[in-house]
Amino acid sequence: MAANMRGLTQFIADIRGARVRELEEKRINKEMANIRKKFKDGNLDGYQKKKYVAKIIFTYILGYKVDVGHMEAVNLISSSKYSEKQIGYLAVTLLMHENSDFLRLVVNSIRKDLDENNEVSNCLALHAIANVGSSEMAEALSEDVHRLLISPTSQTFVKKKAALTLLRLYRKHPTVIPAAEWALRLVSIMDDQDLGVVICVTSLIMALAQDHLDAYAVCYTKAVDRLHRLVIEGEYSATYAYYKVPSPWLQVKLLRLLQYYPPSEDATLRSVLHEVLQTIMNNSAEPSRNIQHNNAQHAVLFEAISLAIHLDASSPLVGTSAVLLARFISSKETNVRYLGLDTMAHLAARADSLEPLKKHQGTIILSLRDKDISVRRRALDLLYSMCDTDNSELIVGELLRYLKVADYALREEMVLKIAILTEKYANSYKWYVDTILQLISAAGDHVGDEVWYRVVQIVTNTEDLQEYAAKVVFEHLKSPSTHESLVKVGGYILGEYGHLIANDAGYSPLEQFQVLHSKSQFCVASTRSLLLSTYIKWVNVFPEIKPQLINIFERYRHVLDAELQQRACEFYALASRPDDDEVLQNVCEEMPPFPPRVSALIGRLNRKLGDTEDKRTWIHGGKEMNLERQAITRKSDTRARIVISQSLAPRLAIGPSVEKWFNKLTYSAEGVLYEDVQIQIGIKSRYQGHLGQIAIYLGNKVSAPLTSFTSTIHVNDSEALSATFAKIPPNTIAPRTQSQQLLHVECKKAFSSFPILTVSFLAGAHQSISIRLPISVTKFIEGVKLGQADFFERWKVIGGPPREAQVVFPIALDGTGQLDLVRHRQVVSGNHLEILEDVDPNPSNLVAAGVLHTSVDGKVGCLLRLEPNREAKLCRLTVRSTSEDVAAEVLRLIEKILRLNSS
Repeated sequence: MAANMRGLTQFIADIRGARVRELEEKRINKEMANIRKKFKDGNLDGYQKKKYVAKIIFTYILGYKVDVGHMEAVNLISSSKYSEKQIGYLAVTLLMHENSDFLRLVVNSIRKDLDENNEVSNCLALHAIANVGSSEMAEALSEDVHRLLISPTSQTFVKKKAALTLLRLYRKHPTVIPAAEWALRLVSIMDDQDLGVVICVTSLIMALAQDHLDAYAVCYTKAVDRLHRLVIEGEYSATYAYYKVPSPWLQVKLLRLLQYYPPSEDATLRSVLHEVLQTIMNNSAEPSRNIQHNNAQHAVLFEAISLAIHLDASSPLVGTSAVLLARFISSKETNVRYLGLDTMAHLAARADSLEPLKKHQGTIILSLRDKDISVRRRALDLLYSMCDTDNSELIVGELLRYLKVADYALREEMVLKIAILTEKYANSYKWYVDTILQLISAAGDHVGDEVWYRVVQIVTNTEDLQEYAAKVVFEHLKSPSTHESLVKVGGYILGEYGHLIANDAGYSPLEQFQVLHSKSQFCVASTRSLLLSTYIKWVNVFPEIKPQLINIFERYRHVLDAELQQRACEFYALASRPDDDEVLQNVCEEMPPFPPRVSALIGRLNRKLGDTEDKRTWIHGGKEMNLERQAITRKSDTRARIVISQSLAPRLAIGPSVEKWFNKLTYSAEGVLYEDVQIQIGIKSRYQGHLGQIAIYLGNKVSAPLTSFTSTIHVNDSEALSATFAKIPPNTIAPRTQSQQLLHVECKKAFSSFPILTVSFLAGAHQSISIRLPISVTKFIEGVKLGQADFFERWKVIGGPPREAQVVFPIALDGTGQLDLVRHRQVVSGNHLEILEDVDPNPSNLVAAGVLHTSVDGKVGCLLRLEPNREAKLCRLTVRSTSEDVAAEVLRLIEKILRLNSS
């Protein structure tokens, strides 16, 4: 840059040649004065503007304040020359903050560069948007950036920059980006042939999916498919093989993305994921001599182990993972030890049994003394997560020993965790009191108020513990140096329960008073206030030391602190009352038990740890704590999820032909379901018992391939009906060819809504089609042959409402004015009911029977009578079933088709 501008080169040389700062400032002031004059005079060409703005940028980089050149930088952005435009954008991103008024002037110029069919201009504009990232810029230009990302004509490097620019804008201004609206289109780019684009888009989707799980649910299948193609099929170019590991960055991102979603119930996806994870673990079984290869493999492996734990903590894969992790926590590599301990903490947070981890407890405890503080922190997290009633005393003891020599950065967190573990896994209250008082003595200033509040609450609520707690805290107070938190605990416990030990040798009222009061001179005003409350309690229960206590109240009546003075005056007045006065006794009654409440320690710990950009799907603290967190999260999200799922329900394709094709398929096994100029969808189905198999034929009718093809099934009631693809659908359909996908369905209970098939693809623009699949409850009915006597006997046994559903509706006659009996038989038998001959004496009437097969509710009987009347042009349909829901649903399905025929 400077080589083409002699003036800039000379200016830089002069600055570098300045021997002292004064000379440098003098040269810069002279140059700035010259630049101001030139700008004021005007009539500068593009080259001169570029040169002077470059000098201003260099001055700014040196750390000097710059108040000139902003307008010229804005003008340079509009230049058609690359070198001038580049300097203009550089000046804008460096000299202007996101709230600068000048930014409003450049928005239109940036939009123009985004719209240009010039990749270099596109990239300069994207850099400026990402670096400045103001709210106004995000609102005005996010749509243009999105258009660049999804445009089929954009170059790959432009798409990558556009994806990362959107990620930057979303992180700064999440409300500006219509994340849910863009979901399907963004996810389709995960099928891009360039892995660099896929990496960038996956980074964007990871951020968006964390806040919009339902909208981006389709990315789950895409992520599994891409992992399968990378790891199993080896579908990647040599450019993206890092030391023989296929695109480790992309693998890590995809594995992390899958952890944001609950484990899939789709057997096909579970099987493919298991194969991928197994392959990753097998590939990493033996370390390589090449450190870069090991780093890449370990990055993928640790994320794969985390996903395996997330999917099923009791699977054989997790057993294999535990063995690998045991090897890693003893590694010589600091990074490997760190990741091993962190992943083991994840396992401890989800595992049903901690026995595999307890085998390595000694190694983990040794990691507390690792030379790297980050490893020590992870070891602390792991010990906290793997603690239970069996090893609590050992782990808490080790943590207390380590606390005395631990880094100051770790101590506050350690105190909270020791306090939580001691309370949660205490085998006896005595051990709890001993440990907490030892903790308060050792930790000192790092003990928050929540810790001693909790001790007081537990002692107050546990009567058997009060005498022991009073003795132990008295012994601790005897030590020469006592922390103020311990004085607070001692003041409260001795004030409430000191009378329980007053008759024991060495614990007389005078000795209690002397020990506690000797500590008061080193305490702050709030602690002294608490001690005054202790003394007034003693006035009531220890009359033998009343003179000394009144003397203290008298002295504190004249202190400067208002709170202390007020307490002392009030307590002096109370203590001076006659001994038989009931006011003092009532005021100094023993504290009642505290109402049950959740420990504030866990909340304090969670606030301290906080959230990161990449939200964890688990927390430190064992399986119980994670289950509680999931329950709270699920409860708080339920109402929002209902609203979101309703707004994200697929919008069905409509049209007379679509409705006609669908209605016909409700009582036939095969046919066309949807067709337009680009695609034809047909189905062929067969059912056996409660299971069904549907072959979906997808035909590409155009001369270009349908890319980024995605098929998803939306089932309203997954507890009643499950529908899964036999294998992951292909992501491309070649020109003028047909692809087949097998769908397995299972009827668990009676259901009333049809599943929805959504197919989306790229054919120039992004297309999305949602259609109902003709899978109804009648498809799972098996016809039953019955004689006349059997039929009417069962008909009577079932009885009338609510197990009977009946409707009368108009019907149309055929061209000859007769009942369309063939059509009636076709509809009834097409719904899998067996038509019974010679049961009804009227030949126009139809009688049918069947049994509905479900995997959860078992078999449900169903009987039907269809009675058309030619003269009245009406038809009465009656269905009786052992389930009233089934009777109503069968009636609704058959009536709809027969009524349609009449209209």
